[in-house]
Amino acid sequence: MICIFITGGTFDKTYDEIRGRLAFGDTHLPEMLRLGRSRVEVSIRTLMMIDSLEMTDNDRELIVGNCAQCDRSRIVVTHGTDTMVETAAAIAKDVSGKTIVLTGAMIPYAFGSSDGLFNLGSALSFAQVLPPGVYIAMNGQHFSWDRVRKNRDTGVFEALP
Repeated sequence: MICIFITGGTFDKTYDEIRGRLAFGDTHLPEMLRLGRSRVEVSIRTLMMIDSLEMTDNDRELIVGNCAQCDRSRIVVTHGTDTMVETAAAIAKDVSGKTIVLTGAMIPYAFGSSDGLFNLGSALSFAQVLPPGVYIAMNGQHFSWDRVRKNRDTGVFEALP
C-alpha cells in the first residue's frame, strides 16, 4: 500500500467565480484515481490545502512528521511546485529508509487540461519501483530531491548538473 499525503498546491486548486481567483475546496485525488483506473492500493490523508508559496516551516514539519510516522515505506506527497524542492529537502533531512515521491501540477486538475493526472500516475509508479530516497516526479520523469530545480522560464522541472 502507498500512503498519499495531500498538501494542496495547484494540483487541487479550483476557480472561485465569485472572487475571480484560484482557491481550494476538497481534494480531487479520489476522482483522479478513479478516472485513471488506478489499481494501486492507497491510503489518502489530507494534511493541508494551501499554496506552497504560503507554506511555513511548521507546515513542512507536519509533512515530515507524517512521513516519518507512516507505517508504510512508500509515500506520495502532492505539493505545490513552487516550493516542492524545499519540502523534499526537509523530508530527506529527517526521514530515511522510505521511498517518498513528491508530485504536483502546473495547471489545476479542475481546468481539464492539467498535467496532474499524468504526474499522479507517474508518482505512484515511481513510488513502487524506486529505492528508498526522496524524489520529485513531474512530466514522466523522476529526480533525486537534491539534483532538481523548477525552471520558472520554461515551466518544467529539470535535472541539475
